[in-house]
Amino acid sequence: MTIIESPNLPIYSWVAELDTQTLEQARNLASLTVAYHHVALMPDAHVGFGMPIGGVAAIENAIIPNAVGVDIGCGMRAVKTDRPVPEPDILKKIVARIRQRIPLGFEHRKEPRKWEGFSRLPASPVIKEERDAAPYQLGTLGGGNHFIELQRDAEGFLWVMIHSGSRNFGLKIAEYYHRRARQFCEEHAISLPSRDLAYFPFETREGQEYFGAMQYALEFARENRRQLMEEVLLIIQEIMGDLAILDSLDIHHNYAAEELHFGKPVLVHRKGATAARSGERGIIPGSQGSASYIVLGKGKAESFQSSSHGAGRRMGREQARQRLNLEEERQRLERQGIVHSLRSQRDLDEAAGAYKDINQVMEAQKDLVDILVELHPVAVVKG
Repeated sequence: MTIIESPNLPIYSWVAELDTQTLEQARNLASLTVAYHHVALMPDAHVGFGMPIGGVAAIENAIIPNAVGVDIGCGMRAVKTDRPVPEPDILKKIVARIRQRIPLGFEHRKEPRKWEGFSRLPASPVIKEERDAAPYQLGTLGGGNHFIELQRDAEGFLWVMIHSGSRNFGLKIAEYYHRRARQFCEEHAISLPSRDLAYFPFETREGQEYFGAMQYALEFARENRRQLMEEVLLIIQEIMGDLAILDSLDIHHNYAAEELHFGKPVLVHRKGATAARSGERGIIPGSQGSASYIVLGKGKAESFQSSSHGAGRRMGREQARQRLNLEEERQRLERQGIVHSLRSQRDLDEAAGAYKDINQVMEAQKDLVDILVELHPVAVVKG
């Protein structure tokens, strides 16, 4: 960990090579009057909207929509099965059926899905506006860096890992309340280092409304991953026969939570960061084609008991499409024996070459987490 001095609060950084834009965003965050003690940057940190992705901040009596992010509740679900990893031809059948049955990218369900949460909407106009469309988004993967991956552990067992979030709920909530936060700060003459860090005092009506909407999006995201996993496991059983679940866990990495740190109750904002309290298990996925990890938190105070949420980008999506070679990326996956669907230049925005080396990221955070299980991909479905 490196301590970077800043005019208001220091920045504690686990990043090996910190770029100037990410550092500038961290300094803006540290200069907020509501920020407490320090700002933490996980080893996968890179530039985001307002706050770096891979950033963690403790905020006093305030909540910052852009410090949670646009995909509220984005996170991971992982399941260990009792089945061995099948042969490549079986994996190809599973992947083909997943792509046939599960809506990817911008696709939605043709029939609405049920969830008891639809009967208890929080008092938020944006959620009410999205209520009718949301049942068609449950059990859908989404695009960007979301994925469904079949993996192998050291014992040869088959795991399923899913990366997805709250779909349109999260995006609309983030956009709507960031606009309102900017208006609030302007109306109340609140000085900001960047308008992208506009916030609500937590006890205001606006602050409570956003927090309630955010928590609802977290629930929706978890249910979305549960329904996705349920369908993937059903597909595997249709092809391979009955299976049992030996282990399962689900975590968020875009959210704010009321916690106690350095003797003070604060709202910890984790934007692209995973909670890593002492004894708490987490999931840290690699990039397409690299290892993922089930980890155990060490409760490091200086990271606000957090760790990275993945490898972290080293190239933007457009940059990756321009710089990376499609055939080279395809051959790399095929040499590893990974069933994939890299078809066009557009698919390169989530290729491994666009991300940091997950091994270096894990090495940089040995004081934050211990590795429990190392998982290697055998088949990948991207959103």
